Amino acid sequence: MSVYVVNIVIPYGSDFNQSFFLEDAESNSSLNLTNYSVYSMIKKSPLSLTTSANFNVSVVAPATQGQILISLASSITSSLKPGRYSYDILIKNNSTGIKTRVVEGSALVTPGITTAA
Repeated sequence: MSVYVVNIVIPYGSDFNQSFFLEDAESNSSLNLTNYSVYSMIKKSPLSLTTSANFNVSVVAPATQGQILISLASSITSSLKPGRYSYDILIKNNSTGIKTRVVEGSALVTPGITTAA
């Protein structure tokens, strides 16, 4: 399976959501995520020892469509300093235990002007 590189923009202090659609490279169809666990985090750099935040991750039903949703609440994005970060998404086949990184990229946290809502 290939690792897709997708750069994202996270507005500081806002709720953030991003969907990804995964494909099975062999069959050219949606990856069936039934019986998979999905994990995602954001760090200042890939080699950083501390995690800046863990994304809330869900497989969108039905799992046969290969859609993953990552999100961060505004309380989390407002704790990130504006700037460039790295993130990735890892899937784990719960039957075999095999872990695969499926998406990676840069995350740009952009500063905001309006801070009260």
